[in-house]
Amino acid sequence: MSTNVDTLLEALPYIREFHGRTVVIKYGGAAMLEEDLREAFATDVVLLKYVRLNPVGVHGGGPEITRYMERLGLEVRFHEGLRVSDADTVEVAKMVLVGKLNSEIVQRLNRAGQPAVGLAGEDGTLFEVSPAANAEQVGFVGSVERVDVDVLNHIAADYIPVIASSASDREGQSYNVNADEAAGKVAAALGA
Repeated sequence: MSTNVDTLLEALPYIREFHGRTVVIKYGGAAMLEEDLREAFATDVVLLKYVRLNPVGVHGGGPEITRYMERLGLEVRFHEGLRVSDADTVEVAKMVLVGKLNSEIVQRLNRAGQPAVGLAGEDGTLFEVSPAANAEQVGFVGSVERVDVDVLNHIAADYIPVIASSASDREGQSYNVNADEAAGKVAAALGA
């Protein structure tokens, strides 16, 4: 018990400093692969909400996307750190990010004690995207041009928003979006 109290006492100055502020958390990589890390993520994010910070999660899912692509016999390639994304890759990425991972993260946060809402870039036109600058090498990888903070502010008032890193342009073309870039754009737009 004293370890928990010590941890809270250590965190108290930060809780005071950031009380009422929005915090954007990029969730991905190894933290998504291990059960104990997935649970720790959920409890930590819920704790932030309980101490009156406003957490906003942005997630990727690279290892899981790769796993599904390999199961489907699709080629997995990267160029300068970005997943080369043809139409089939984007479809798999969207299914994994929005259909599987986003739902799992939302459920985990709900079970940990705070209601969460899952979103993707298309929801409420949250992200406005355009093809990445090197689209001829990476295909359907999108670059976030604008984030609609009104959507996030409305949801974050009562829920924990959880954003999957996918989006569509105005013509309806779906794009794979780098989660690090998406988290940075969300944080900048929210002044987090």
